[in-house]
Amino acid sequence: RCIFANNATLGGHVTVDDFAIIGGMTAVHQWCIIGAHVMVGGCSGVAQDVPPYVIAQGNHATPFGINIEGLKRRGFSKESLHAIRNAYKLLYRSGRTLEEVKPEIEAIAQQHSEVQPFYDFFTRSTRGLIR
Repeated sequence: RCIFANNATLGGHVTVDDFAIIGGMTAVHQWCIIGAHVMVGGCSGVAQDVPPYVIAQGNHATPFGINIEGLKRRGFSKESLHAIRNAYKLLYRSGRTLEEVKPEIEAIAQQHSEVQPFYDFFTRSTRGLIR
């Protein structure tokens, strides 16, 4: 269910969740977690965990938004996409820490089940989230 392009390299004990896409010449550091529906651009270096639904690129990988096209292809509704985008904006665009935005993201997750994997990822993360 995942796509790995040419020369995508995973270090030891890396976890890659369903429907992830890893671009060519990308290296993922050991013990990292790549969330569901993530897209990592080519020639990237991933040294921290990438939450579900996120597009990441660069060396070191940084978030560039939500994998909207991939989620549409998987049948996510407009309401779900909007809720996921709101959770993403809280985490990455509000200028606040993870601990500060967790309660707000949890509230969104309680109303929209598609946001729950994004929220649950915070407790799974072992290397910290890309920022």
